[in-house]
Amino acid sequence: MGETAVSVQGLEKKFGSFTAVNRINFEVERGEIFGFLGPNGAGKSTTIRMLCGIITPTSGSGTVGGFNIISEQEKIKQNIGYMSQRFSLYDDLTVEENINFYSGIYKLSKKDKDERKEKIISLAGIESFRHNLTKTLSGGWKQRLALGCSLIHEPRIIFLDEPTSGVDPITRNNFWSIIKELAGKGVTVFVTTHYMDEAENCGRMTLIYKGTIIAMGTPEEMKTKYMKNDVVEIRVAGPEEWIDGLSAIEGIKEAALFGNAIHVVTPNVTKVSPLIDKLFKSADIKEYTISKIKPSLEDVFVSSIETYDKEHSS
Repeated sequence: MGETAVSVQGLEKKFGSFTAVNRINFEVERGEIFGFLGPNGAGKSTTIRMLCGIITPTSGSGTVGGFNIISEQEKIKQNIGYMSQRFSLYDDLTVEENINFYSGIYKLSKKDKDERKEKIISLAGIESFRHNLTKTLSGGWKQRLALGCSLIHEPRIIFLDEPTSGVDPITRNNFWSIIKELAGKGVTVFVTTHYMDEAENCGRMTLIYKGTIIAMGTPEEMKTKYMKNDVVEIRVAGPEEWIDGLSAIEGIKEAALFGNAIHVVTPNVTKVSPLIDKLFKSADIKEYTISKIKPSLEDVFVSSIETYDKEHSS
């Protein structure tokens, strides 16, 4: 640790008059799992494409693995791994043939190709599928194979763009076990995700919204530094029916469904609790609970985005 793997300064990308990425700055250390989070259209994929040497920034500068993202794009491509949510596999090839194909792209020697193929198959746990056509694999096994193919040349930095989109929670957990194992060996992992429970696996993260970084820190820092309000969890029958009524209470900034409960954000839980009681009692509701809880990352992100929108509304 302590060695910079990725560094950007004033990075900007415009498409005509539209600013997709707005002069962002950050650094990622070697061996770090760095989360790059935000809603769809926030600028996540555009940023990754600039860092991977696929598109050129409009302005700003940066390095990936010591290579310049503007003048050394081909060197970056040869020294990183990249995996997108579409997996980039060939369905009509077998598992082994896909691995062989990627070995050829990176011009591995015969010795390295054979050694690394076995290592990748073992890492992904796909020994029993090695001769199967890729199109016969489930989404989870395809995901593991795609990760393996992106690692065949043993890159020290890997970019994962929404890698667990569309797979079940157990598969996602297994995938993250592999990611942590890689980071433990010094591989830098730069990952985008919209699953907030996954973001807890990151050492640090940044929240990008409308092309602008609006929060950055460890998971714990995100919950303390950027969450100035209290979060209250309300459990009541038919929670979706109470969102509008709770949102109308003075002192409640927002109310949203979280599973079978409602999360309410307020500057002062002591002041709003009696008002919540009054709302339920007026409807003769007796069975409900109100409790202050530690904010989740999802609470933090929803609150940060709402605050940004209010501060930048015209």
